[in-house]
Amino acid sequence: MSTQAHRSGFACFVGRPNAGKSTLTNALVGSKVVITSSKPQTTRTVVRGIVHRPDAQLILVDTPGLHRPRTLLGERLNDLVTSTWSEVDVVGVCFPANEKIGPGDRFIVNELAKVRRTIKVAIATKTDLATPDQIGKHLLDIQELGVATGTEWAEIVPVSAVAGDQVKLLEELLIGMLPEGPPLYPDGELSDSPEEAIVAELIREAALEGVHDELPHSIAVMVEEMALKEDRPADKPLLLIHASLFVERDSQKGIVIGHKGERLRKVGTDARHQIEAMLGTPVYLDLHVKIAKEWQRDPRQLRKLGF
Repeated sequence: MSTQAHRSGFACFVGRPNAGKSTLTNALVGSKVVITSSKPQTTRTVVRGIVHRPDAQLILVDTPGLHRPRTLLGERLNDLVTSTWSEVDVVGVCFPANEKIGPGDRFIVNELAKVRRTIKVAIATKTDLATPDQIGKHLLDIQELGVATGTEWAEIVPVSAVAGDQVKLLEELLIGMLPEGPPLYPDGELSDSPEEAIVAELIREAALEGVHDELPHSIAVMVEEMALKEDRPADKPLLLIHASLFVERDSQKGIVIGHKGERLRKVGTDARHQIEAMLGTPVYLDLHVKIAKEWQRDPRQLRKLGF
């Protein structure tokens, strides 16, 4: 019998949009539980990824990127971030190694400095995109930012989630900072998001790839219905999914559907492959594009779409 106590607790990654938070969550969990897109601002919901070990359970909370809000949706996303910080055991702040530290990073660290009790770790992400000299200077800049904002970094760790560099080390460090306690989730669960929420995110990820810059904020996805098709033999199941993509304007609807529906077909195919891989069952996916005018500014529509 091991005498080592079991640890369990929550950690979250924060950083400006596109700092590599979601990719890092997926690398630690070893499965795709959070959507990753080349577009900033794709994460909207707090999705937990769960790292299971015999001696520990690390629950990762993925938050939207903190930013200066322009809409009601933006304000709600920021509130979600700051309330999460005070509830977790460790906050990891992500600073991409291939970019200089800027005002956005300072804004986040200043906000985080107001949260007293939470342990703070600095993570230099995307080290595969930087030279050793760049990484060295980046680590010194992170240290200086801590001093300037009165933030005490428990650790400063360079990692590359894509190359797998130091991901295991980061896991060890985070687990070492968790309180002792029993597992909080059943073994084998990778996320506590309901399947519909994960499916909606995978569809939204597919819709975001390759569209123009004005769209990311404007796409919301709602799974209207998800059920196994009746009258199918047990060894040949088919999952029927009916989902709606909501945009704010007619012009955006045209962009998502594409010429003669080509773009929407590609979105459907890409999303279907991802959903089948995630759920391990064949899927029939039916997508419709609808307009919800100015939904990001309308409290009633935000509620309807789950924000």
